[in-house]
Amino acid sequence: MESEDQVLRSRKQLAMKPIRTKTENGEDGREDHLKKRHDHEVVEEEPLSPSARLFHEPNFNVYIIAIMGSKTKIQLDIVKANLEHTLLKHPRFSSLQVVDDRSGDMKWVRTKVDLEKHIRVPEVNPNMESGDQFVEDYVFNLSKTTIDKSQPMWDLHLLNVKTSDSEAVGIFRIHHSLGDGTSLISLLLACTRKISDPEALPTVPVKKKKKQEKSNSWWLWRCLVGLWWVWQLLWHTVVDVFMFMVTASFLKDTETPLKGPEGIESNPRRIIHRTVSLDDFKLVKNAMNTTINDVALGVTQAGLSRYLNRKYGEGKKAEEKSTETKNNLPKNVRLRSTLLINIRTSVGIQALADMMEKDTEVKWGNWIGYVLLPFTIGLRDDPLDYVREAKATIDRKKHSFEAIYTFFIAEFVLKLFGIKRASGLSHRIISHTTMCFSNLVGPLEEIGFYGHPMTYLAPSSYGQPHALMINFQSYINKMTIVLSVDESIIPDPYQLCDDVIDSLKVIKDAVIAKGLVKEDQNKN
Repeated sequence: MESEDQVLRSRKQLAMKPIRTKTENGEDGREDHLKKRHDHEVVEEEPLSPSARLFHEPNFNVYIIAIMGSKTKIQLDIVKANLEHTLLKHPRFSSLQVVDDRSGDMKWVRTKVDLEKHIRVPEVNPNMESGDQFVEDYVFNLSKTTIDKSQPMWDLHLLNVKTSDSEAVGIFRIHHSLGDGTSLISLLLACTRKISDPEALPTVPVKKKKKQEKSNSWWLWRCLVGLWWVWQLLWHTVVDVFMFMVTASFLKDTETPLKGPEGIESNPRRIIHRTVSLDDFKLVKNAMNTTINDVALGVTQAGLSRYLNRKYGEGKKAEEKSTETKNNLPKNVRLRSTLLINIRTSVGIQALADMMEKDTEVKWGNWIGYVLLPFTIGLRDDPLDYVREAKATIDRKKHSFEAIYTFFIAEFVLKLFGIKRASGLSHRIISHTTMCFSNLVGPLEEIGFYGHPMTYLAPSSYGQPHALMINFQSYINKMTIVLSVDESIIPDPYQLCDDVIDSLKVIKDAVIAKGLVKEDQNKN
């Protein structure tokens, strides 16, 4: 726990300028729609973006959950004091979403935030049998509820419960209309600081550009490769957009034990997580010249294949002797993940921190497009094939404007046919696929949430029409695997999680056995 001097110094460092919004002069009837904040600033309403409005439809009412483990007990007064000077400076977290009586549109209206209505600190039994089970059940029950629109649509739950990997747990719940997942997690990290340097923002790795040697022949080769690259880009985009439209119309994934029926978006979700070594991912990445994302997707494909082989083989003998050619899996399983891709240039943690500290404008909201990511389901005699197939899939998807085109298709449908049709389109796309998958890059060093050292960050969501969502979140030298499941469809999420983790071990062991890399060569 921080000393009183440290707390005061931290509060002083986090003092920020108010955000001002200019108003239009000479517009009739605007007085009723202008709100004064507690600091006497006059601010102007903003309409909700079409994408934000979409998340208020009954079949698309999605909430983002960010579970944070703390090394120390969480001090309520410190959290409250710092929220005033950080998160509440962001307009979306201090605004109501109000329906205009005249137009029927929804607008952001700034309001004074009462933190007592947003921070929940339940009483807990210090002698409880299992802190892990308590936290898990708490999140499960939380997924049965929603946030009332009479207040800004976020809350924070502080559980001073000792678990197997933390002394306390904080749970942020944020309605998806406030922003897309990547920006919200980045904003959350903008509220943290390095433990080694309390004034410094977290460091998140960025992809380094490879240096290329230039010569006379290089330019000609570059032009030829560029022409072929553009042709492939256009062709891949046409194919992907066509598949998007076909999926929206009729093409559904194979009915498997992982796919839920339509209408499950209102069901509660069991959210579990396991933390493994990030070095294992790096070992495979370096040995196979891939990315962490390739490895995460390959491990997931292997884990899902293992799980489904067991499910289809229930009641059969010698399940452990299954091979690539002899197993319980049906042929040609179509299993796809819906990826929501941030199509804006990444604003980054620094820009989001600046938004809360200065009068800067950062493009906010839900700037997301769809990507339909096919998973290869099948047993492989060579475990490294899972990673090779994943890399081929991701490389192919990177070489397409699918996300941008699907974003504009959704916007076009919304503006031309209205919110109901747009909601129906989005719902069909997601319900015709099997799951959600994401891999988020986290800080490279230990960080503190308002001075509380974090042990892990586990993001997920509920309210989506999928029975399964898998998130990978890195943090320092750890990788947290998070599963959000509908227990009526997937009653054994722990087994599924074990299958993913066991698959990582099998792939890592195969890398070492083939002599591709030594076990101690875990470079970044």
